Amino acid sequence: MQDSLYVALSSQIALERRLDTIADNVANASTIGFRATGVKFEDVVSGTGPKSVSFASSGKTYLSSAHGSLTETGNPFDFAIQGDAWFAIETPAGTVMTRDGRFSMNENGELMSIEGYPVLDSGGAPIQLDPRNGPPKAGADGSLRQNDQLVGAIGLYDFDPGANFVRYGNSGIVRPEPVTDRSDVGVAQGFLEESNVNPVLEMTRLIQVQRAFENTAALIRQSASSTDDAIKTLGDK
Repeated sequence: MQDSLYVALSSQIALERRLDTIADNVANASTIGFRATGVKFEDVVSGTGPKSVSFASSGKTYLSSAHGSLTETGNPFDFAIQGDAWFAIETPAGTVMTRDGRFSMNENGELMSIEGYPVLDSGGAPIQLDPRNGPPKAGADGSLRQNDQLVGAIGLYDFDPGANFVRYGNSGIVRPEPVTDRSDVGVAQGFLEESNVNPVLEMTRLIQVQRAFENTAALIRQSASSTDDAIKTLGDK
């Protein structure tokens, strides 16, 4: 009986984590450049042979690789990545990878993220523009020109966040190790990538997980009641 309680409890822990990720996905359904979080669960087997018991692991989070749709804004400082790559920005937490291309140029000509952090080029250096020459024109490869002169390039980086990644802000992902330049992807100027969250699908998942959680809670109550009854019966003998 105790095994059934432990199995049900492990299931509730896993379901609670899934609920948290779904709730976060739904909350960021309108966040520019947001990539949905998924959870991969595995069985944890205790014991061997006929006495083995399978428990649910707490799960490992992963980032959805699906692309969000592109929305045209007409803003020359808005950029969307076409392909599997990331922008890099320099933050107090180190280099952060993001798909949020809402940039701007400050009074010193530095290209900045929406949070006010420097956008990095392919060499990992902040991008410096000429503030006197207005918005740059971007090539598909991320190159930036002002008055038809090449002044820099937006870095496009290959990045695999792996399991149990750490978010920075809403759409950024912390990357502690060095980044690597990519040349086989492109940039669309005047566009932004929307969140890749499908709200209808996430709400459906939320309902399914809630029902599973309730069923597991009922199983725990039933197992606990059976244990109590057994103890009472044995205690009377």
